[in-house]
Amino acid sequence: MVAEQDDPKNLILLRAKFNFAVLNLYPYTNGHLMIVPYSHVPSLTQAQPEALTEMMWLTRQAEAALGKVYGPQGINLGMNLGECAGAGVAGHIHMHIVPRWFGDANFMSVTAETRVHIEELATTWTRLQAALREELHPPIA
Repeated sequence: MVAEQDDPKNLILLRAKFNFAVLNLYPYTNGHLMIVPYSHVPSLTQAQPEALTEMMWLTRQAEAALGKVYGPQGINLGMNLGECAGAGVAGHIHMHIVPRWFGDANFMSVTAETRVHIEELATTWTRLQAALREELHPPIA
C-alpha cells in the first residue's frame, strides 16, 4: 500500500518524512483517519522520537482539517497497542482521529456488524486531502 504511488486508491491523504495520514477503510464516522509511522514498531517506546513528534504534529493538522471540512463537535484520539487491546494491525502503532457529533452513536455495528456512512471514502479522501495540505504550516515534504 505505502510503496505504491496511487494515493487515492490506497486512501493515503498525506506523506510526511516519518509518517503518513490515511483514511480508515472501516471508519467509525465520516472522516475517520489515522496517522501511521513508516517504521513497523509495536509500541511508543520503540518508536523514534522524531516520528512521535511528527505524529502529533500531523494529528494537530488533521484536527484542523477535520474542523474545516466536517465541523465535528468533538474528536476522539486513540491508539490500540497490542492485539488484546484491539489493534487491527498488531505490532504497528498508529493514531486514530475520529470526528464525533452529538447523537452519532452507531448501533448498526453492534446489531448488524455494519456501519452506516453518508459519504463514500473517495469523496472523503478528496475533501480531506485538500484541507490537510492547506493546514500544513510549515509544509512537510
